[in-house]
Amino acid sequence: MKIFAPGYYKKFKCIAEACRHSCCIGWEIDVDADAVLRYRALCDRNILESIDFSAEAPHFELRADGRCPHLDGRGLCRIICEHGEEYLCDICREHPRFYNFSLDRCEVGLGVSCQEAARLVLESGDYLTVEEVGERDGEGELNGFNHVSEREKIYAVLSDLSISYSDRLLDICRRYGIDLLSDAEGRKIISSLEYLDTESEGIFSAYRCDAIPKCEKFCERALAYFIYRHTGEADSLSDFKMGLGLALFLERLFASLLFADGSSELSSAVEFLRRVSEEIEYSEENIEIIKNEYL
Repeated sequence: MKIFAPGYYKKFKCIAEACRHSCCIGWEIDVDADAVLRYRALCDRNILESIDFSAEAPHFELRADGRCPHLDGRGLCRIICEHGEEYLCDICREHPRFYNFSLDRCEVGLGVSCQEAARLVLESGDYLTVEEVGERDGEGELNGFNHVSEREKIYAVLSDLSISYSDRLLDICRRYGIDLLSDAEGRKIISSLEYLDTESEGIFSAYRCDAIPKCEKFCERALAYFIYRHTGEADSLSDFKMGLGLALFLERLFASLLFADGSSELSSAVEFLRRVSEEIEYSEENIEIIKNEYL
């Protein structure tokens, strides 16, 4: 099976201690069986004693401050420093990557809860480029629906700079029979979600369906990312429309945060996009609540 990725994918590299939102803080990290075997072979007591084997899924037991026990004072991973990246567990090695499988292909992308991934997404204007980056074992399911051709139709509209951004959004909605959620509808959904950071609900309440911030290119690129991520496993047109509806909601929320902030700075946009992703894209419950609006 061939693997495809956006053009910016190969540029990604973890910025480690320079990251202001380390993925090694606040997240319970499961340790896969193969990694456990590698750690036992190392005979490294520090690693083995840091794993909670009493739970259904073995995981690193976070310290009282929420930090991974292997995160040192410089913000670097001791396992990498002492043993090399090949000793990371699957989750640590793969983050922030996500994979979508369909037809005879696999698509990989970078989740923008990661600060550096968010920067790459917002700085890259060439979201039209989805290129082959490798192969993996296995075959996809031939379900008779080609999400790639549908995505390309949307990207053709989204990238047409001869049309205003708001008109491009309306055109996409019209083509698929989707209505942008009103301010009241959007805020009702926002109040029903679960949050990692209690401040996020208040920040997200700035939702406005007609928000057009100063830097529209950030919204365009964020929407392209959301579409790539959330329609990549659609097995029917109706399933594709649900993923597209979710993508449009996330874009409108992101646009609202930029609009309320009044900034056109990349750093602000990166932080807003990262927050939206962290709170919503990594919660199956939140995803389902939003997608159900587009049934």
